Order: sequence, then C-alpha cells, then structure tokens
Amino acid sequence: MAGPRLNRVFLLGRLTRDPELRYTPNGTAVADLGLAVNDDYKAADGSWRERTCFVDITVWGRQAETSCEYLSKGRQALIEGRLQLDTWETNEGQKRSKLKVTADRVQFLGGPPRDGGGRSGGAPRGEAQREQADQSAPEPPADDDIPF
Repeated sequence: MAGPRLNRVFLLGRLTRDPELRYTPNGTAVADLGLAVNDDYKAADGSWRERTCFVDITVWGRQAETSCEYLSKGRQALIEGRLQLDTWETNEGQKRSKLKVTADRVQFLGGPPRDGGGRSGGAPRGEAQREQADQSAPEPPADDDIPF
C-alpha cells in the first residue's frame, strides 16, 4: 500500500532489569532491555493516579554493547525506536504475538543509582573512580566556620 508511513516511538523510563547481551551467529550484538514508563491520569473520582507500562526493547549493534556497559536496573533512559510485532506458535499450536520496540537510539539519562544496585552502581569504570574521589574529598567549611 503506497502512501505516508510513520512508525516512531519515544519512551522515557527506568530499566526494570540489567540489559542482557548476546550475539547473532554472524557476530552482531543484540541487547534486550526492559523499561518501565509511568503515566499519570485523572480517575473518575477526580483523584490523580499513576499507572506503569512495561515495554520490552531490543537494541542492535554497537549501541547494544554500550547499553550493556553503561545501563543497569533502575537507570533512566530515553528510547527512540519503532514498534515491531513478533508472532510465534506455541508447542500446543496456539498463535501468540507480542508488541515490542526496536531501538534506533538509546540515551543514558541521570547518574547511576545511589543505592549501590546494578553492576558497580551502573557507572562506567572512570566515572565510578571519580565518584569515589569526590566522596572522599573534605567538606568545605560552613559560612559560620570562616574566621573573618
């Protein structure tokens, strides 16, 4: 069918698990991410409520490798991609389908989680070392401690 087509998705959320990296037989990197996206809505009684949508995301190539290197559970990410419908048949012959997102761009947002969760706090090696150095730096004196 000819005509205009648009299949773009932008999602901002937090990872629900650490990324899982694998390689195709020809050596292409593929990562699977789980993203939780929160949405506020007004209920019938007038109160505001929050709902969460869980989205499976597939990332390909070098971006898959860097996603696994820098992202971990709880980290915030902005995903730009397209919807893809996967269909399959179970061993019992039932047809199944699942809508997921194939990422074209993954942007890492915010810093690593401060609770120590994830791989080395979710920070790349150099960043983790800088954070440790920052944490061991002495506190500057308060204004009332300055002698002049």
